[in-house]
Amino acid sequence: MKDFGCDPDTSTATLANGVRVVVIRLPYLDSASASVFVRTGSCHESRRLNGISHFVEHMAFKGTRGRDCQQINLDAEMLGAEVNAHTDKDHTAYHMRGLARHAGRFLQMLGDIVQECSFPEAELERERQVILHEYIEDEDDTLATAYKLFDKACFGTHPIAQPVIGTRHNIERFTRADLLDYVRRQYTGANIVVGVAGNVDPESIMNDAQAAVGSMTRGSQNTVAPPAYIGGSRTRHLSGCSQTHVVLGFPIPALRDDDYHAAVVAAALFGEGMSSPLLDQIRERRGLAYCAACSADVMDLCGQFVIEASTTPEHLGEFFDEVAKLLLAHAEIIDPVGMVRARNQIAVRSLGDYERPFRRLEDAAQDLYVYGRVRSRAELMARVEAVTAEQVREAFARMLASRAAVAIAGKVPPRANERALERLTARHA
Repeated sequence: MKDFGCDPDTSTATLANGVRVVVIRLPYLDSASASVFVRTGSCHESRRLNGISHFVEHMAFKGTRGRDCQQINLDAEMLGAEVNAHTDKDHTAYHMRGLARHAGRFLQMLGDIVQECSFPEAELERERQVILHEYIEDEDDTLATAYKLFDKACFGTHPIAQPVIGTRHNIERFTRADLLDYVRRQYTGANIVVGVAGNVDPESIMNDAQAAVGSMTRGSQNTVAPPAYIGGSRTRHLSGCSQTHVVLGFPIPALRDDDYHAAVVAAALFGEGMSSPLLDQIRERRGLAYCAACSADVMDLCGQFVIEASTTPEHLGEFFDEVAKLLLAHAEIIDPVGMVRARNQIAVRSLGDYERPFRRLEDAAQDLYVYGRVRSRAELMARVEAVTAEQVREAFARMLASRAAVAIAGKVPPRANERALERLTARHA
């Protein structure tokens, strides 16, 4: 495969302390988006610390050594800037967006938040209650529950299967000392990517990044051993729910394996769009579900081919039968029309991501963590175009050679988990 390098508007550098900096120059914008990505999330946590990355993200805005919570908010809003953050399984990110001329100030403020957060005790107790409310909301979300069960069915007790929100017990007992110690160990230069996208001067931003985070301790990279896939089924009955929410899937290659591109095409072909086999058969022709979708969730450590649907208990068995039949058909032959549709859908979706400054920064940060470089859009599209129908067929065949992972939440019929696996296994045989 040809080495396409970075996109021409993308510049990267590595500071002496290991911090990677990426600047994406978008001269047609008057705004700029700035982000600090930290390679730490729920997959980097022990069971005792599950949820602490998310807790730290919440508390980072509650005070630093030089600014209290109110000053942090005011400093951003005096510039008209938006401030946000999120935690995922493999990273935590802090963002600001505003006028391009303020991009250097954004980096200064974000640098203060990730390096100097002080976790005031009074703020900690208030924010603990906020996070507990978020935890309850997450527990009441039937589809979110199904996804958490699905992760456990896939990877068991490996940290990648832990929920980002953590456990109630952990949220209730985290102390200021726990947070400070976690940040000291995890928030180090080797795990930081600083990114800015907008109408900015790359050299100036590189200097601003040096001033903002150049003094961070280098540390070592936060690494986790890849999980072993398990498979199986899990269920949870949720009172007051009249629907049955299903998440099922199979293992696929991780980001470091080039074969993952075939799985991405397979997912788009199978269940992206109303004309896809999944939607056409499950919803349009049989009326088994209002909502159904398929995706390839590809991470640094592992990958998951995911099918989700919301149905009713009386339709659950037929739903599994039809999904199994479709999967088996795709392991035998791939429709050439479906290949064209899937490639074009991926191309358009990729273009949409490419035109969103924050999404480009997030993708660039992931590339730097995994590959040590930022892949160009031309390279990604070339790899998708190079995927053949036979490779997609083989991807389905490999998945069906693995034990399915099935999660069912909401109104769950008796022995639903056993029957689901029986139906999928019978079809495979």
